[in-house]
Amino acid sequence: MKSFLSVLGVLIIIAAILILPRINNVPKLDEALNAAWAQVDNQYKRRADLIPNLVATVKGYASHEKEVFTQVTEARAKVGQITLTPEMLNDPKALEMFQNAQDSLSSALSRLLAVSENYPDLKANQNFINLQAQLEGTENRIAVARKDYIKAVKDYNVELRTIPGKWVAALLYPEAEIKQTFTATPAEQKNPEVAF
Repeated sequence: MKSFLSVLGVLIIIAAILILPRINNVPKLDEALNAAWAQVDNQYKRRADLIPNLVATVKGYASHEKEVFTQVTEARAKVGQITLTPEMLNDPKALEMFQNAQDSLSSALSRLLAVSENYPDLKANQNFINLQAQLEGTENRIAVARKDYIKAVKDYNVELRTIPGKWVAALLYPEAEIKQTFTATPAEQKNPEVAF
């Protein structure tokens, strides 16, 4: 009986050594994931905020390109109507709607920048050059933020799917679920056809 209690004691100590350091990993990783999503959303908002200035600058040079301006304005309005909260990240349809709106905006922006190619004076305008550089920087920030979010989702999902994290989540965080991540749409997989 003494040997059984000794073995049981050793097993309890080993389990404690394995589990106790990871007891708070699920909420920590969930918060990291939410913070990464907030950064993605922040960069998308930055892009949406740049658009009115870009449209106004191009409009001054290309007033007859009304269809392109309308498409950009409508796409930006759709993006502004869709807010994806951290709770909605588990809903693939909500994530798809959000991503479709962002894709439409990217496509409209590509057309707007393609229109600018027809106006050499516009391409030389300092305001346009500055806005174009800011937009390019924002697109890079979006890519980095999305990469960070994808990593945060991976870390969180791995914690929920591996032992002992799986056990800790089952016992202490039963509401924790595997999170969805970004997937590239067919439109995103094609290289944009915009020449600067």
